[in-house]
Amino acid sequence: MRLASTLLAGLAFTLSAMTAQADVRFGIMNESYPPFFAKDAAGKWQGWEIDMMNAVCDEMKEKCSIVELSWDGLIPALQSKKFDVIWSSMANTTERSKVIDFTDKYYNTPSTLIGPKDQKTGATAEDVKGKTIGIQVSTIQSDYYKKYFAAASDEKTYQTLDEAFQDLSAGRIDYVFGDSLALDAFLASDSGKDCCAKMGDVVDDKEILGAGVSGGLRKEDIALKAKLNKAIAAVRASGKYDEITKRYFNFDIYGAK
Repeated sequence: MRLASTLLAGLAFTLSAMTAQADVRFGIMNESYPPFFAKDAAGKWQGWEIDMMNAVCDEMKEKCSIVELSWDGLIPALQSKKFDVIWSSMANTTERSKVIDFTDKYYNTPSTLIGPKDQKTGATAEDVKGKTIGIQVSTIQSDYYKKYFAAASDEKTYQTLDEAFQDLSAGRIDYVFGDSLALDAFLASDSGKDCCAKMGDVVDDKEILGAGVSGGLRKEDIALKAKLNKAIAAVRASGKYDEITKRYFNFDIYGAK
């Protein structure tokens, strides 16, 4: 009996250890999106969102891996179980919530318009009248454009923001519209600081722009959602969130509570 009990206890411990070390696969866009994620010279992913992912995985006591896909392929790939959670600066919006679920937010920043330094500042439909705006395809900014700017201006879509930045620098488009932190990173770069400046943040529309950036999940993955939410909260409460953020920003990116 004692031997059987010992064997059963050992089996239970092994199963528990296996459960605690399941491989949670994080899906991210396969293009650089600094300062949130980009590959270093050795081809290793780094950035704020990668550091946050690692902190969350440590809290969950899980082994985690990264799966790279195009931005517009992330939701279909999640649904077909190619990975377990979208972790790629995806905003929790009304439309996306119809097909997938979301964790609690882990950051929230405004949407911004940038353009040439000699351009008049402003981020309203009147300000962009007759202009061409570069926007990454399948983003909340593309949806916002259709509602607020389409009647007054032209849209040019890109697979990546880097392509839009190149056209803006070359004068082939008038503006780029995107998340403020990604655009700020371009404005701080050698090519960005020479050509361009911030035109302004657009008026918020939570139905389109969302309630913050969150992890995207399949609706049935209730247990994983609970684990991720608990881990996100623990990373914030421990001070680790602030520690990570200070490596990249000199302000709080979590947004309003």
